[in-house]
Amino acid sequence: MDTDLLLVVGLILLGLALPPIVGALSEGRAPKAASIMVFAGGSLVVLALNNHTYKLDEVPEAFMRVVARFIH
Repeated sequence: MDTDLLLVVGLILLGLALPPIVGALSEGRAPKAASIMVFAGGSLVVLALNNHTYKLDEVPEAFMRVVARFIH
């Protein structure tokens, strides 16, 4: 699998996990589903970084490459 795609999907999962974590913690319950999303997203990001060392300025370019691939 392409490292750009792994990075982008992992970062999106991590971003989508933040609101459920805050909501669960504010209500005093355990963020079970969000913790699974954090684990999956973090695993994908680590796998992508293990195969390709990204610099911070390359991350937006990786997003654009993945979006462009799905548009065309």
